[in-house]
Amino acid sequence: MEEREPARRRSGAQELFEWYDALVFALAAIVLVFMLVVRIITISGSSMEPTLYSGQHVLVQSMLYTPRRGDVVVVDGYSAYGNPIVKRIIGMEGDVIDIDFSAGVVIRNGEVLDEPYVSAPTTLQLDVQFPVTVPEGCVFVLGDNRPKSKDSRSSDIGFLDERDILGKVLWRITPFSEFGAVS
Repeated sequence: MEEREPARRRSGAQELFEWYDALVFALAAIVLVFMLVVRIITISGSSMEPTLYSGQHVLVQSMLYTPRRGDVVVVDGYSAYGNPIVKRIIGMEGDVIDIDFSAGVVIRNGEVLDEPYVSAPTTLQLDVQFPVTVPEGCVFVLGDNRPKSKDSRSSDIGFLDERDILGKVLWRITPFSEFGAVS
């Protein structure tokens, strides 16, 4: 009868290396997900109140995102404005946007928008003259805090190139007491 060799035990160093290898792979996968699929952004400023407040952290879908009217988006800091901004898409290419500042309403393609998310009526007129037609490949954005928002009503921001959109704000993740979807 042949004698079997005892099962080889892995050395502590081998086991430690395997754990280290698995940890590095997991961290690399997490970094890739956060670079390509989602991002965490900190809100700065009051232009999106009451939807989002300064200091809140939000989860942004950055991959496979197609802009849609009504989405709250983060726009890259490489835009003409110079800083990343968070705004709501009001108009897309070809839309005619008008604002009746005396009535405080936004009109898209002849229809007054129902905007339950705004903090106050849209009565602040900046330097853009209305009506405007959104150019090809661009979006027209407004902040939800219309009296305090610098947005597409200002030529400093104007129409934003869709390619400058980093993604759609999906979830408010901090503070934890306000965790939830952003609409």
